[in-house]
Amino acid sequence: MALREDVEQALAVDVIATRRVHGGDVAASFAVDLADERRVFAKTHLTAPPGFFTTEAASLSWLRQPGVVPVPEVLAVSDDPPLLVLQWIDEGRRIDTTERELGRALAALHREGAATFGRSDRRSTGIRGLPSEPCEEWATFYATQRIAPLVRMAREANALPERAITGLHSLDAVRLRAIGGPPEPPARLHGDLWAGNRLVDRAGRSWLIDPASHGGHREFDLAMMRLFGGFGEECYAAYGESYPLADGWEQRVSLHQIAPLVVHAIKFGGGYPAAAADAIAR
Repeated sequence: MALREDVEQALAVDVIATRRVHGGDVAASFAVDLADERRVFAKTHLTAPPGFFTTEAASLSWLRQPGVVPVPEVLAVSDDPPLLVLQWIDEGRRIDTTERELGRALAALHREGAATFGRSDRRSTGIRGLPSEPCEEWATFYATQRIAPLVRMAREANALPERAITGLHSLDAVRLRAIGGPPEPPARLHGDLWAGNRLVDRAGRSWLIDPASHGGHREFDLAMMRLFGGFGEECYAAYGESYPLADGWEQRVSLHQIAPLVVHAIKFGGGYPAAAADAIAR
């Protein structure tokens, strides 16, 4: 099995057993037991685009670097062969403090900031490979690195009604400056923070996985969390106590949900085109 050999070479230790586990919708994921009595998480991808796993590894390390929120340690990474090996997290259940601790930790992560909106390494993020070129302000970033590429993708895929695509196209940097709230410095974002990308360990702590990290508006992570649910109100309350949002944030939730909704409309169809169109209209 190629995975066994690749892990053994990467970690310089024999593999005792491998077991397929759930871990994302694009990669094949495994629990790997090692001869030194460790268990690690490993994933591979037979048709990985260039830089797929090294980008994910860099994102995980960037989120982990401040030490304010649990993120699995990267143990090995390679794009050829395609392989990412991470610290194994034994999953458990939420406890009374889980949600509030996550809210405070996420606030601390966002406060750590970023060198730029986008990514200094200029790597694309997410399954659709959205660009993340460095930008000096959020409105320019969201308009040129999210909205504009999604207009093109949605039109090519015939994923949205023409009226919605026209509305999406109207969200240029000028419009976003007018409706995006007061300027803020770039926050250190997870970038794809739905409930499936949060693990809770046996101690009740939340761990962040599978990021699409970049410097962005901190309301984006929070809007993504609200979009698909799975986070308690105590989490949002603790975030607000630690790092209050600017006035009017409630009216901006749909603005920050546009990008993930359009991505899902392109990828899955179903009810997402209508949801995306509604968010664009709002």
